[in-house]
Amino acid sequence: MNVTAGTQVRTWHAAHDEHDHPGGATMIGFWIYLMSDALIFASLFAVYGVLSRNYASGPGPKQLFDLSLVAVNTGLLLASSITFGVAMLAMDAGRLGRTIGWLTITGLLGAAFLGVELHEFASLMAEGAGPQRSAFLSSFFTLVGTHGLHVAFGLVWLVVLLMQLGKRGLVAENRRRVMCLSMFWHFLDIVWIGVFTFVYLLGVLR
Repeated sequence: MNVTAGTQVRTWHAAHDEHDHPGGATMIGFWIYLMSDALIFASLFAVYGVLSRNYASGPGPKQLFDLSLVAVNTGLLLASSITFGVAMLAMDAGRLGRTIGWLTITGLLGAAFLGVELHEFASLMAEGAGPQRSAFLSSFFTLVGTHGLHVAFGLVWLVVLLMQLGKRGLVAENRRRVMCLSMFWHFLDIVWIGVFTFVYLLGVLR
């Protein structure tokens, strides 16, 4: 009877601890969100693959894309992923100031990336190559623009997170938020590598 009672008590405490520590459930939920987001981008890549040669007698990738500019933008986003990794190391070491500093640098690099992308969009539309010009351009603006919106959302999230870190420090909740944003940011980096390769590089080479 005592063994049975002890087992029941330990089982109750285990279940009680699971309810008191929802961080694991939060991370699982965030992974599910990332997988759903990956499906959205996979669909956009598929649509672009189908429509990417439908120029409607208009300009194609060779006439429109500036690979040097895109390479610079890619470098900015890759650098932001590295600085975020350094911020994670600082957080693990309990260095609040360094964590905030490296996250700020990450945000500045992300903002620069977004600025270059907006400049590219404005230049294309000034040349008459807006999303209404052809199916190719419609799918291009949709795919790249969706990624840009995700980066913009990530920057807003980052600003809010910096405010939370400044107010409450490296408490467990903020550490979990930094971890979630890190996964989101690296996910956007991976998606952009696909965009650079599939849309820009192959578009100019073929």
